[in-house]
Amino acid sequence: MPGKGIDVSQSESARSFYDRISGVYDALADSSEHAARELGLRLLAPTGSRQVLEIGFGTGHALVAIAERLSGDGRVFGIDVSPGMLDVAEKRVQAAGLGDRVELRLGDAKEMPYADGSFDAVFLSFTLELFAETEIPLVLAEISRVLRPAGRLGVVSMYDVDRKSTMVDLYRFLHRHFPHIVDCRPIDAGSYLERAGFEVVASESLSIWGLPVIALVGRPRGGK
Repeated sequence: MPGKGIDVSQSESARSFYDRISGVYDALADSSEHAARELGLRLLAPTGSRQVLEIGFGTGHALVAIAERLSGDGRVFGIDVSPGMLDVAEKRVQAAGLGDRVELRLGDAKEMPYADGSFDAVFLSFTLELFAETEIPLVLAEISRVLRPAGRLGVVSMYDVDRKSTMVDLYRFLHRHFPHIVDCRPIDAGSYLERAGFEVVASESLSIWGLPVIALVGRPRGGK
């Protein structure tokens, strides 16, 4: 049964799309996303024995990068809607010899199967902007639930700026008219985080093919 306002048809469409492209996703996107993803991880700085969740882990590059930064009892958990992406990511994790430090599962970020306060950090890279405007607050509410009071949220996202941007306008147009091909669009991620009760404590921007991208770190307001 659907819950928390989940659009079943949209979730199924996303799952099917990413299953189809899972084998070629790196060739299509990783060369452009790599620098932004690494910037986001540098700002989030997961280390030591922390418990870290990645939402929308895709082909697993960030999972490996996070696991390599951890030590002791540190572990990485990942959730994604696509079985195809899970298969690719699992192979990457095993090839890196990190299978004992990474746990992956299928699921929806709007209704996650984790206990309250499970994680020291949560990371999303080019994932938050895949959700509809009405769904983003649901995702952030779930993140708030599973994040510990002193935890940190790292987000890498295409950025909706207030000034004129040809690439932003193009992405909006393509997403509006061809959502089955361009399933994401630039968003004001910082405003979403603040409205969800996060304080943005770090922020850096860069550009991919002329498209503004931002890496943010937020913490629950009142957390230490």
